Amino acid sequence: MAGLAAANCRQNLSGPSVGSGDSDGTLHIYTWANYTDDDLAAAFTERTGIPVVVDIFDSNEVMLTRLQAGGGDAYSIIYPSDYMVSEMIDLGLLTQLDQNRITGLDSLKAQWVNPGYDPNNAHSVPFCWGTTGLLFNREATPGEPVDWEFLWANQSALSRRITLIDDMRETLGATLKSLGYSYNTNNPTEIEAAYNRLLELQPAIAAFKTTGFESELLAGDLSISMAYSSDAIALTLEDNRMEYILPASGSSLWTDTLAIPSTAPNVDAAYQWINFMLEAEVASAAVERLFFATANQTAFDRLPDEIKANADLYPPEDVLAKCEGIVAVDTASADLFDQFWTQVTSA
Repeated sequence: MAGLAAANCRQNLSGPSVGSGDSDGTLHIYTWANYTDDDLAAAFTERTGIPVVVDIFDSNEVMLTRLQAGGGDAYSIIYPSDYMVSEMIDLGLLTQLDQNRITGLDSLKAQWVNPGYDPNNAHSVPFCWGTTGLLFNREATPGEPVDWEFLWANQSALSRRITLIDDMRETLGATLKSLGYSYNTNNPTEIEAAYNRLLELQPAIAAFKTTGFESELLAGDLSISMAYSSDAIALTLEDNRMEYILPASGSSLWTDTLAIPSTAPNVDAAYQWINFMLEAEVASAAVERLFFATANQTAFDRLPDEIKANADLYPPEDVLAKCEGIVAVDTASADLFDQFWTQVTSA
């Protein structure tokens, strides 16, 4: 089932539909890989008569750049993460939602009713959440990873067999965490220390990839990949050699949302998509197929007990307590993150 879900989604991995808009009534969606499969899109179209076209991004920064370059008039639904919602609100890129047009907000779990990144969900609707950790092939990895430090301690044995997420806040954030600092530090000395430490690991890194590492990991050509829990869980269910761990020192706890760009061409269809995704039956079925944790309490209550008990999907509270959500940093720190990330990825 995991392989089928991933294959179905990847059928939609076309390039952005530049300037396509929704003038023909189609709903154009810009989202993460594996968040909208063919079954989900087909069910929405059957219900509403609205065709769906899905384009994929692999980082919040890619999505933001696309919208700032004029992509906001090509898409009516986007899936920004928590900290990116805050940034996009400040930039005037998101529509303030008319909550009278939304049904299902009363089903949200308590921690998402009034999130710090978007008070009262004024510009976004929580869609799913998860963690970021290490996914490894037990047969191709020397030892048992416990924390981020494993990558540096085993750098020689793992040379060119590591992939890290192609996202500056996630990867520099994990490096900050490995040093005992916060993902969200505004301290330039700490950010520079993370940059220098990531540079130490750079010779052992095969690639910065958010997705697309799966076949190499299964084949044993890679040993270990930094991954989002939703992607990792699909692989652990497909092959029992794969294991996902949350680093002991902590990691990121992310929320991805549904939002409408301020220049969206098909706002009516966007509200219909939001309402569709908030339906408990739709949301719970998506969890079972696509392996992300739902922010919808009613949908969670519908899940089979074995899914509720999956610690990779729903980690214990003591584990989550060591994780932190990524939040927007001040302008000087954001510039520093961007500068150092550019230097690392172009080295």
